[in-house]
Amino acid sequence: MAERGFEVIGVSPDNEKSHIKFKSKYNLPYNLISDTEKKILKDYGAWGEKNMYGKIVEGVLRTTFIINEEGVIEKVFTKVDTKEHARQILEGLGEN
Repeated sequence: MAERGFEVIGVSPDNEKSHIKFKSKYNLPYNLISDTEKKILKDYGAWGEKNMYGKIVEGVLRTTFIINEEGVIEKVFTKVDTKEHARQILEGLGEN
């Protein structure tokens, strides 16, 4: 995505130690923000109730925000297909 001008930043409630292990395990080239107090997640509406295996729980609502250079949200993806998400984003922005 960097070659298309995107900077990818992941946010999760996991701690920094967990992020270091996760980045290493999956060889991730982007930054992860540890939001253990869930402030960012809640501010962006990415934390809330979800159905997990038939049980309602609170957790991360997997969401992608496309934010332009001025800090304006241009597009929101709430149905994230983790294996095809780069393609989802490019198609959603009209870039193929």
